[in-house]
Amino acid sequence: MHIIMALLAGLVFGIGLIVSGMTDPSKVIGFLDLAGSWDPSLGFVMGGAILVGLVAFRFAAGRDRSLLGDAMRLPTATHIDRRLVLGGLAFGAGWGLAGYCPGPALASLASGGSKPLIFAGAMVAGMVIFALLERLAARGKQAV
Repeated sequence: MHIIMALLAGLVFGIGLIVSGMTDPSKVIGFLDLAGSWDPSLGFVMGGAILVGLVAFRFAAGRDRSLLGDAMRLPTATHIDRRLVLGGLAFGAGWGLAGYCPGPALASLASGGSKPLIFAGAMVAGMVIFALLERLAARGKQAV
């Protein structure tokens, strides 16, 4: 049942990304181009996502278990630190330069184009590099 629900959630998310235009880098860059011909339509997509998220987190906060019976694991961090700010800056720079963020890039892989493939490859490479750096930092802390 978990796999079926994950598949359905992924399909709904992917279809929503395609319908909203989030998989079109030119539309995303048009939204970020405040000085040029700004396209505000993705602001409505983000606003809708925030509203859905607020409702979902309110509903989830009062529960110990998910609808499928798994333990709830909600984020607990409340402080803004250097890692969060640097990660947000890197994410924003990548989004602004490429016109993709991770979800839409993966949904765009189905189109068969080279741009989403290059982006997804760079994203995976970045994840691998981050994991390696984290391991090196953990080893350095253990050695001290």
